Amino acid sequence: MDEIHQPLPEPRQPLVTRTLTEWRTLAILGGPILIAQLAQMANGVIDTIMAGHASAEDLAAVGIGSSLWMPLFLFFMGMLGALQPIISGYNGAREVGKIMPATWQGLYLAAAGSVIMILLLTHVHPVLALLNLEANTARITQGYLDAFAWGIPALLLMTALRGLTDGLGHTRVIMAFSVLSTLINLPMNYIFIYGKLGLPAMGGVGCGWATSISNGVAAAALLVYLNRSRVYRQFHLIADWVKPDLAGMRYILGIGVPIGFTIFVEASLFSVIALFLAPLGPVVVAGHQIALNVVSLLFMLPLSIGMALTLRVSFLIGARAPATARLISRSSLILAAATALVFAILLFVFSREIAALYTSDTEVQAVTVKLLMFAALFQIADVIQVTCISALRGYKDTRIPMFIMLFSFWGVGLPLGYVLTFTDWVWPALGAAGFWVGLTAGLTSASLLLGWRLFHYQPSTPVDEDTQPAAVGTGSGMG
Repeated sequence: MDEIHQPLPEPRQPLVTRTLTEWRTLAILGGPILIAQLAQMANGVIDTIMAGHASAEDLAAVGIGSSLWMPLFLFFMGMLGALQPIISGYNGAREVGKIMPATWQGLYLAAAGSVIMILLLTHVHPVLALLNLEANTARITQGYLDAFAWGIPALLLMTALRGLTDGLGHTRVIMAFSVLSTLINLPMNYIFIYGKLGLPAMGGVGCGWATSISNGVAAAALLVYLNRSRVYRQFHLIADWVKPDLAGMRYILGIGVPIGFTIFVEASLFSVIALFLAPLGPVVVAGHQIALNVVSLLFMLPLSIGMALTLRVSFLIGARAPATARLISRSSLILAAATALVFAILLFVFSREIAALYTSDTEVQAVTVKLLMFAALFQIADVIQVTCISALRGYKDTRIPMFIMLFSFWGVGLPLGYVLTFTDWVWPALGAAGFWVGLTAGLTSASLLLGWRLFHYQPSTPVDEDTQPAAVGTGSGMG
């Protein structure tokens, strides 16, 4: 379908040549994914900075509101992320007729997810009451979420359609519309937060409206593009409407729910750690947050490579090239190790300079530098585990990896981190560093178990024909 973005393998080439060719394909696929991830991260940074300039209450409200909607979105993003390997597999198998039916089932799931998210986020009064927020902060938080809720259908629509575009190897499409959303969000924030063009100053609530509008415009533009572009015209997104099909949705959910739950488990772990560290004081919390922010930023590169790896492995399995899928999934660990080594060296060498970029407080700097030392070790395990789990997702193997991540994070990382942080049972209490040691241990457990799973996993059939319901590939409503 798109030989440029997803070339078919050349088995007659020497091993080194094949490996380098596959790495080049990963770079082509992963580069736009990285830019899209950074654009999405930039939206959060813009919201935080501009809300902070309105007032401390607005900043707090946007921060609390974001912490409420983000875990929900991450779950549904992971669930809909199943579309990428599914459609990439169909692309590799040249089963074009199955692509749009699968896309439509994903759109129905996105619609259902939108309803759930909207209902939960517009009825968070009990949660805000439990947090014991000051009345005005609670009011702004609820107003922000009420405004943000209007853009949820557009947000999940783009997430579902990303399954189509990324699945076909066109990762630059979502990159372009993610950047568009960020470019719209900036002036919209300025207008709504500070009250420009004759509008009243809305503060943090305006931030919610700006995000909704930017998501809505980006989603509408994406729909226009998919219906008008030469490449996507052949798929007839609107004309080839497909009825809801329970078997097709179950197939997507069977792959996607474990992905969503895994992402949710990881995100919630960091939230719990932040709560545990709160009693240690603002200096420790600030240092921890800075170190976490640095690690999150660095993680964008291996995450993007991992997402590209998922696409490539699923494509190759669909193209009945399991040997090449095995080659790229295993050889990518070399890329992962090299990336981790570079990041670790950077953190060791430039820890003081990095800390100084974030804060001038010497106490916070000292905590940050200490934690960045542990973060350097953290990198190696983190990069390897994301590479392994991404390759397994390409094989559509998501259930066992979910249990591995649950055990590693909540069975190893969190308990060990708590013991090392607050007790002298193993070592004199380490403070915040204890949780970073625990996280490193949990990620090491995950990387070893996922690596074992990857090296021993054997797909039952090249295209999963034994598990794929026929209705997903054939049922259509109109057109």
